[in-house]
Amino acid sequence: MASNDWRAALTAVAGDWSLDPPAIEALAIYLEQLGRWNRVHNLTAVRDPAQWIRRHILDSLTLRPYLHGDRVLDVGTGAGLPGFVLAATEREREFCLLDSAAKRIRFLRNVIGLARLSGVEAVHVRIEDFQPSAPYTTVLARAFKAPADMVSRVAPQVAEGGRVLAMLGQRSVVAEPLPAPWSYRSVDPVTIPGETAERHIAIIERADP
Repeated sequence: MASNDWRAALTAVAGDWSLDPPAIEALAIYLEQLGRWNRVHNLTAVRDPAQWIRRHILDSLTLRPYLHGDRVLDVGTGAGLPGFVLAATEREREFCLLDSAAKRIRFLRNVIGLARLSGVEAVHVRIEDFQPSAPYTTVLARAFKAPADMVSRVAPQVAEGGRVLAMLGQRSVVAEPLPAPWSYRSVDPVTIPGETAERHIAIIERADP
């Protein structure tokens, strides 16, 4: 699909998902580039572009109400999901998109430039080796299956008073306890029109002493 087609499709959902014209433009560029790059680099397992707005864009946007503070780290961002989508819509915040695969970071740096997004960077490094200048008020991830494992790995990057957001499928995955001093603030169900798979967002914070 061309960028004009993506603009039209995004405009159709803009009212329900609070997408302003700059966000629509950035996301249309992103989806067009994803289509081009995915033919060679296999950036998404969702092969049908007709599903990308629901399963990539809208899925990522379910995190918007839970973002906290002005510095956001997306760990294992892959093709920029959810980090790029949120950066396009939450332009007053700073975003760092982290991934260990060079091809994904090349794609993201390209599309960040084309979309002319400021306040967002794509970094090629493993989370265990990442040394930012300051910690992050929100750390999020879509790819981790076990929240306990995610928290153990990202904890050093979370600012005091910050939070971790884990995008989950079934709620049962939160049965495993989190490492101290972390606890679930809540585990909220989310719905996307046209999608029937179970989805949840876990909001994880340091427990009060």
